Amino acid sequence: MTDHRIPAAVIATMCLSVASSAAAPIGSTVWPADGQAAFVRSGHSRIHAGPNQHPAPIASIAKVMTAYLVLRDHPLRVGQDGPTITLTDADVIDTDRRRRQQESVVSVVAGERLTERQALQALLLPSANNIAAVLARWDAGSASRFVARMNAAARSLGMTRTRYTDPSGYDDATVSTAADQVRIVVQAMRLPVFARIVSTPSATLPVVGIVHNTNTLLGRNGFVGVKTGSDDAAGGCFAFRAVRWIDGRRTMITGVVLGQPGADRIAAGLAAADALVARIAGGGGGRPARPPRNGLTRLRSPARAG
Repeated sequence: MTDHRIPAAVIATMCLSVASSAAAPIGSTVWPADGQAAFVRSGHSRIHAGPNQHPAPIASIAKVMTAYLVLRDHPLRVGQDGPTITLTDADVIDTDRRRRQQESVVSVVAGERLTERQALQALLLPSANNIAAVLARWDAGSASRFVARMNAAARSLGMTRTRYTDPSGYDDATVSTAADQVRIVVQAMRLPVFARIVSTPSATLPVVGIVHNTNTLLGRNGFVGVKTGSDDAAGGCFAFRAVRWIDGRRTMITGVVLGQPGADRIAAGLAAADALVARIAGGGGGRPARPPRNGLTRLRSPARAG
């Protein structure tokens, strides 16, 4: 039987404290005018949180937790494909239902075989809600059991204002704060396979063919990942990592923006993150740096930094 408890070593690495904009030396002009945002810089344990932090719908940002749990329970090394998941008639019916609801899906057929890596690519690049459901059932036996694991992981990571109700984020009752989501983004980016997938612009799947990453900032202005999200309730959302030179040092900025308004919500989330990173880096010259392989870094926690 798989042990689904969060290892103590993992918990220790997540000793990130949250500082409000009033307490942290971050000017009020850094933050987006709408919604909420938060970020942490490499070499620091403090999450800088902007104003208006409150539980709000996060749309497909929820898939970061879904991918993290799948990889925690079924670890992969870079280059590994992992176990095979065979799709069923029920998965096809579920996909058709979601498509009628105008959810984000990838086409599937009964009998299609996806490797774990391919399923994660479908989840994280084109943001397929149907594959989120497939992975949840594959990992935990049912969506409800998987959601319980999502919430248990959130509690273990100190995400005190987060509640997951589904593995894709389509349900508006899945809510969190930008500061809480920074915690899971940092943790997921410690996994080399996760970091590799979210840093790629496209992938090829057996039936649907080539799928593209909704994060069109990849490779621009130092951005190396992570995940977009958008719907009517959530607005434009983006969990991101960017690599910039600040005060002469190559610096990772890992952050989240939620609730960005605009006719093109994905574009609004991307634009808000791009502007936020530019403002954070602006005081130090802030030019984009060559990212490390796969966007990986180690964020120092109090336990490590002393």
